[in-house]
Amino acid sequence: MTTPDGTEVKIFTPETTSQAKQGMPQFFGVSENSVGSKHLSLNLTAFGPGGRAKSHRHKDYETAIYTVSGKIILLHGPNLETESLMEPGSFCFIPAEVPHVAFNLSMTEPATALTARNDPREQENVVLMPELDTAELDERIATRRAEG
Repeated sequence: MTTPDGTEVKIFTPETTSQAKQGMPQFFGVSENSVGSKHLSLNLTAFGPGGRAKSHRHKDYETAIYTVSGKIILLHGPNLETESLMEPGSFCFIPAEVPHVAFNLSMTEPATALTARNDPREQENVVLMPELDTAELDERIATRRAEG
């Protein structure tokens, strides 16, 4: 069925991951580019063992995350000062403009997360924040992984 504006139901399966602007492999799913979405995007992020995103924020858009597998740490706040643990079955809400970085707590097991955003363009409004990707952050992540 096609709606009055010409959109229709679409079912598809991404066969391979692509590199997200944040540095993580993603199965890009629903977006403006893939299906003509006007208001949302939905992707599966595949954190390999020891996988980590780059520090970033989403310009003007909110993010929702559902942890499918593994343990993922989310550092968030103006200086990434707050830590949250995302485990399988947990939901996470990140308001627009909040700096954050996520990493797989495990160095041996993968982790996956389903990510939705009220941004159909997905990658265009990702703002990398290299000023937060410091040696101190690397040390903090290494320490956290050692603690388990």
